[in-house]
Amino acid sequence: MDLTVEVYDLIKKLPKEENYGLSDQMRRSVVSIPSNIAEGQGRNSDREFVNFLSIARGSLWELETQLEICKRLGYIDNNQMSNAFVLTTEISKMINSLSKTLLKSKV
Repeated sequence: MDLTVEVYDLIKKLPKEENYGLSDQMRRSVVSIPSNIAEGQGRNSDREFVNFLSIARGSLWELETQLEICKRLGYIDNNQMSNAFVLTTEISKMINSLSKTLLKSKV
């Protein structure tokens, strides 16, 4: 959720011509991460949960790519982006760890 708030704040810094392009993609990606984790948690099996974690991980990587595009286009500088990149790294580690734990519990 912290990453979602952070990215929404960054999106406000994008130029108006990106209102229906990159910013929309970023919103969808960042909202998809916690949404898929929550949906997976609500499912009836660890196997389904791991599947939704995989989808969340894909959305996270999509978001990282979109953030990098913003940086390369000069929309957002490194200082503004640093917290978002820290959060994406932390979340990636958490998703990977949770996935491994759930998969091990089935062995």
